[in-house]
Formats: sequence, C-alpha cells, structure tokens
Amino acid sequence: MRTYTMKYLLCIVALCAMSQAHAEDVIRVLNWNDYIEPTLLDKFEQQTGVRVDYQTFEEGQELIAAMKGEESYDIVVPSHYMLKQMIAEQALMPIDNSKLKNYNNLDIWLVSVLASIPRASEHAVPYLWGANGLAVNVPLAEAALGENVPQSWALLFDESYTSRLSSCGLGMLAAPEEVASVLMNFHGRRLSGSTSRKIARTFESIDYLRNSVSEINNWEHVEALAQNKICVALTWGGNALFAMAENPDIQFWIPEAGSSIFIDTLAIPSNAPNPDLAYQFIDFLMEPENAILNATASNFYPTVSSESAEMQAFTEANPYQVMTVEQRRRSYLLESLTEEQKSAVDQAWERFVSPRQEPQATAE
Repeated sequence: MRTYTMKYLLCIVALCAMSQAHAEDVIRVLNWNDYIEPTLLDKFEQQTGVRVDYQTFEEGQELIAAMKGEESYDIVVPSHYMLKQMIAEQALMPIDNSKLKNYNNLDIWLVSVLASIPRASEHAVPYLWGANGLAVNVPLAEAALGENVPQSWALLFDESYTSRLSSCGLGMLAAPEEVASVLMNFHGRRLSGSTSRKIARTFESIDYLRNSVSEINNWEHVEALAQNKICVALTWGGNALFAMAENPDIQFWIPEAGSSIFIDTLAIPSNAPNPDLAYQFIDFLMEPENAILNATASNFYPTVSSESAEMQAFTEANPYQVMTVEQRRRSYLLESLTEEQKSAVDQAWERFVSPRQEPQATAE
C-alpha cells in the first residue's frame, strides 16, 4: 500500500511539474485594437509551441494604466511619443538587438528617426508606422471648389477653401495633439516649441471650422468618406486606405507642406515574466513576410527595409501604403509635449469641439 501511495505521489508531482512548465510557455501581449494579422498568432504558436495570450486597448492611456496595474505583460506596443515617459519611469526593459536576428531587416531611415528620441532605440523597435494626411473625394471636392483641388492643408485650415468645401462635408480625427501638430506646422511652427498662449491663439484661427466639420472621430469619418457623405478629412493613412477600398474617387495625400508621422513600437515591460519568449515573438514579427502581412491587415506602413525583395514587391502593389523619399524628407515625428503644452492643447480642443453658440436676435 505504501509503495502504491509513493508511486501515486510521484505521478502527481510529475504532472504538476509538467503543468507548471506548460503554464510558463505563455506569452502575454498587449496591443492596439485591430493591429495584427490574426493568423500570425496561430503561426507563432504552431512554430514555437508557445501560447499567445493576446489582449488589446483602444487609447494610449489604457496601455499606461494597464502597465501600472496588477497584471504583467511580456510585450506592449507603445507609440513613439509615449516612450520618453515610460523610459523615465523605468517601465521598459532595455532591448538587446543582438537577440533579434531580423533587426537588420528594418528600414534604416525609420530606425534613425526613432533614435532621435533619447534612449528610445535602446528600449523599443519599430512595429508599424504611418502618417497624417488628407483623404479627399476628388470629384466632390472639385465640384464644391469649382477648381482643381490643391494638395494642401489649406483645404481645412484656410477659410477661403473650407467655406466652399463645407457644402460637401468635412471630417477630422479626434486626436487633439495630432490635429494641433499639423495645424501649427501649417502656420510654420512646431507644436513642441509653442507656448500655451500661442497654441490657444492658433486654434482660435480655425474657429470657422467649429460648426463646419460634421465628423470628428477616429473611425466614423472613414465610413462617411466611403459613402460620399464628406469630401475632405484629416486622417491617418491607414484609415484612408479603408475608405479608398470602398470608393475609387477617394485619394490620400500627404500635403506639400509636410505632415507628422508616428511609429508604434514593440517593447518589453521591466516586469515582464518571460522576456526570452518576448524576444522570440518580436523577432517573429520582424520577419519581412510577417511584417508585410501585418501591414496588409492593418493598412499601416511596414517597417521592412526598402531594399528587400519583399518590400519592393509590396511597394509596387501598394503605392499608397509607402512614403516616397520626398514625402519622408518633408515629414516630422509627432512631438512629445510638456504637461503645460498638453493642457493647453486639451483646453483648446475642448473649446474647438464644443458647438459654437450663434448670437440670438434681440426682440424689438
């Protein structure tokens, strides 16, 4: 009886050890919503035997809150402008690029842009990226203007254009800092170098838009574009591509004055329980074939070197999903702001999106 009991106990211990080992082969990922090709998760699991616990968020503040919560993650996907704060708070583990055999497949220009943020390239690698621009229903806009449509931010930030274009509908992102950035750039200034007073005054210069923009959101304006309900929108390139797939009259332009770009990155939290598995997953996503699958699924830009055969084929098939050398030259990285500047933008934005009250006629 004692022998059987001992054998039984040994079996239980062995099963527990196997169960524990299996439980450790799980990687927890926290990414933006709709920002991965779903089949890649299955592919990684099949190749490695590691299960992916994949979770999503919709706003950057959700990511920050989640990282400060009780749960821990192996990989997170912060946007570039979040890295400065995360690094200062020691929330991210340094990245050892020697553990990433696909690191050399990254776009050199993109890597250099990320490196312009102090210590960013030591803690994160590019995942997907994109630019702000104008999605334009060209026939509708031409009819409203009575002339050819210029590839300029003036379509939204010059009343001589918007007064006519409002008849066919205007839209923009509900992204205060990004709207503020391109608005300041249109006026020849940098948002990160502007005072609170200057930010407020610059927003006041587009008061005429307050009751003219019918769509201020991060997705519904895409559907409105596709359905001919609006003719011009300030949006992300990835959003515009969804509308273009539904409506051949829509084009996406990066204005001649340039635009802001963003880089979403892969990073390992400082409290990640499985950093070795995190390196495996990051390297897997950096494989050119997988990176391009992600770009195709999300409609944002791949981070693959332009010299690779995979990227050259992608560029030929998807000309709107890459930036030319000239467009890159005119672009700039969306800035990180001080708390005072963030507050000024938020206040100006709240005023901008609140309906303007028309003066009431006085009774005789």
